[in-house]
Amino acid sequence: MKRITGLLFTLILLGSPLTPATAAIVISGPGQQTIPLAIAPSLPQPGTTATAIGSAFGETLHNDLLMSGIFTLADPRSFLSDATRPGLSSADVDFAQWRILAVDALVKSSYSLSGNELVFDARLYDVPSGSLLDGRRYRGKPGDERQMAHAFADQILKVLGGDEGAFAGRILFVGKKGGEKELYMMETDGRNLLPLTAHRSLVLNPDISPTSREVVFTSYRTGRPELYRKEIYSGSEVKLSSRKGVNIGARFHPDGKSLVASLSFEGNSELYLLGSDGSIRKRLTNNWGIDIDPTWSPDGNQIVFTSDRLGSPQLFILDLNSGATRRLAYNGKYDTSPAWSPDGEEIAFARLEEGRFEIYTIRPDGSNERRLTTAGGNKEHPRWSPDGRFLLYSSDSGGKGIWAMRADGSAPRRISPPGLEAAHAVWSKRW
Repeated sequence: MKRITGLLFTLILLGSPLTPATAAIVISGPGQQTIPLAIAPSLPQPGTTATAIGSAFGETLHNDLLMSGIFTLADPRSFLSDATRPGLSSADVDFAQWRILAVDALVKSSYSLSGNELVFDARLYDVPSGSLLDGRRYRGKPGDERQMAHAFADQILKVLGGDEGAFAGRILFVGKKGGEKELYMMETDGRNLLPLTAHRSLVLNPDISPTSREVVFTSYRTGRPELYRKEIYSGSEVKLSSRKGVNIGARFHPDGKSLVASLSFEGNSELYLLGSDGSIRKRLTNNWGIDIDPTWSPDGNQIVFTSDRLGSPQLFILDLNSGATRRLAYNGKYDTSPAWSPDGEEIAFARLEEGRFEIYTIRPDGSNERRLTTAGGNKEHPRWSPDGRFLLYSSDSGGKGIWAMRADGSAPRRISPPGLEAAHAVWSKRW
């Protein structure tokens, strides 16, 4: 698994910040207001020949910030001479030129390349005051420039948006090439596809640990559904549960030390608490219905899941302290695949109505139910980004693929690469 180790290397080498000024503008999400921001071309430092590395950094940063929905990005065709001037200190920047363009924030960056070492310096400025808001240095190798840009986009969101972004994470999903479904990993914008399994069978329902170092999933490589755990960096893989019947839907506890999964070795499918080695710590449900799709609340005290105990699939919340179970949503006849938001305020799920699945959100107390998606095929398996700004989901509109939208349902776009059927995505935390 050396290839994976190299790919992730730069994400753990975030440079120390410079001494920043206090952010003049802070905005928490799309739909409130937007910050006018300019991204100057990334320039080679003296002694470094200009390459496509700079444009790859700028393009990635541009796309991440545009996707966030909290920035209005200035058209590069309007930039004046300062955009091509070297130097990254505040004294080197002609802020008057940028004020003419009516931007409030400015990104400037430069890079050096010596042998196999790539160094990027990136700065975020407050234009009205002419002060530095944040600065970072990233070290890696050629090919890491996109990951450096994702990391700096996350930092910009932290400075100007209040919370660090999630673009430096990865998206794991089930992909199908030919007749087999395997686990794949890609960047959060769909680039740099990498296979994780070679089971030559059916793989389903991945989940990633809070440390982003392990993934659990169900595989039919032996002809029946069994649970596996795989270390992403080393490639080491072990079988967690091969009990009689189904072994599906495993989800890591927020502390990463245990899991919940659906097992049917005692009859119908019930929820069980498992240790990290697959041992059963506790049976959590006991009902004649089928209980599947468990997802933890952020504090680990509750589980939302799907059950047909009322005759059709509906959502229920289990309180682990009291053992009480209650129905969550009452407006739909077929609700499934719930996912709890990172802040604990909302639960996303898929609802079947008029022959098509759509994505909804609802508060844990059952209030404020909202439909987020509209016409254009089935939308299923919603999962939140770690910062809660986005939702991933599977859609068969134009072919089965992974889509991402903002948490309010705006700006949906397909992110999985063409030529690959994709579903069951999960967005990891930062590597």
